[in-house]
Amino acid sequence: MRIVIEKAKRLLTVYNDSGAVLLQCKAALGFSPVGHKLREGDGRTPEGEYMVCLRRETGKFGCALGISYPSLADARQAAEEGRLDQALLPLFEAAQQAKKRPPWGTALGGEIYIHGGGTDQDWTAGCIALQEEHMQRLFALCEEGTQVLIFP
Repeated sequence: MRIVIEKAKRLLTVYNDSGAVLLQCKAALGFSPVGHKLREGDGRTPEGEYMVCLRRETGKFGCALGISYPSLADARQAAEEGRLDQALLPLFEAAQQAKKRPPWGTALGGEIYIHGGGTDQDWTAGCIALQEEHMQRLFALCEEGTQVLIFP
């Protein structure tokens, strides 16, 4: 199973292993959605290949799926550009190898979720927001480790 988010279309689609669509719905993004997330507070929704790294049954916006941003690729790029201390790279490598949540307390930001809260406008700090009924369905479908692809 995989979740595909097309930022330009504000569309989230869930496919099963044979490619059949299980869910398709409107999505809202960060308050500054154009471009890849580079740092905490930029209001951008990440772009790239991630996975569901945690499931929360309750939270500020109901149930939620945590996304493994920043990925090892994000961390390596940031380290090359001087936005992240190179000494932190082993933490991202270990998280990717273990298929666990990466460090979320760095300058790159983190705690990116797919959650409820509505889709009338782009309003999150970088998360992907859905209508509550769609979020409930997505939560029931997805487990930790589900692939998440986010395209511009």
